[in-house]
Amino acid sequence: MDWILSCKALILGLVEGLTEFLPVSSTGHLIVVGSLLNFTGEQANTFDVVIQLGAILAVCWEFRRRIGCVLVGLPTQPSARRFVLNVCVATIPAVVLGFLFEKTIKAALFSPVPVALALVVGGVLILWVEARQHERAAPPRVQAVEEIRPLDALKVGFAQCFALIPGMSRSGSTIIGGMLFGLERRVATEFSFFLAIPIIFGATAYELYKNWSALSLDAFGTFGIGFVAAFISAFACVRWLLRYIATHDFTVFAWYRIGFGLLILLVGYSGGLNWSE
Repeated sequence: MDWILSCKALILGLVEGLTEFLPVSSTGHLIVVGSLLNFTGEQANTFDVVIQLGAILAVCWEFRRRIGCVLVGLPTQPSARRFVLNVCVATIPAVVLGFLFEKTIKAALFSPVPVALALVVGGVLILWVEARQHERAAPPRVQAVEEIRPLDALKVGFAQCFALIPGMSRSGSTIIGGMLFGLERRVATEFSFFLAIPIIFGATAYELYKNWSALSLDAFGTFGIGFVAAFISAFACVRWLLRYIATHDFTVFAWYRIGFGLLILLVGYSGGLNWSE
């Protein structure tokens, strides 16, 4: 086994798990870190999909009881059917736009400088939404995931479309969008977790189907290291985030995004690093 390649896989798996469910853009971090590690190309793209699968399985494990209750209750419980309907409604906009503009987005935006700009813009948006939350006198309208209406889900689904821009963050788009549309902070965060399940499973199946040739026996060890690292780090991150938002807002992530984005722009434009595609 190539130990240098294994170390790269471990680092990228940890990056994926630690950033997938925070509002900081896992895709943006993977593009930047992958460029720094010179881990790019067709096999690297397939690797990114595999480690995303590891991260989403961590969410499925964390919420296994709730997911199980929903599945068991589908035939008889209106609340379970409404939950599934909301997830489906919120998923449709991003799926449609993703299929229509996937090639254009990858060709134009999957590089460090566009990612840096998206990180900065997203950070400013988070600061704006958090400022509105603090100025608000009344509590958020939706205080539990079970209270989300299909119209609320559709609005969050349109917000999720911004995540098609690398660097904007799927979690950030859905969480901050949900808060903007009246969801309480924890509710928006949990709903964002559940929305990730069909999106990431669907994207994984689609990308693996397209790039099946990149899955060779030689790559299984590398992919396995990244997968396990992403699962463990994502599981720890999800548990930490749910505790964190009980007493904190997302301002620290906004400033992190802005600082990280500006650093990438500074390094990129100064010629200090030769970014690979």
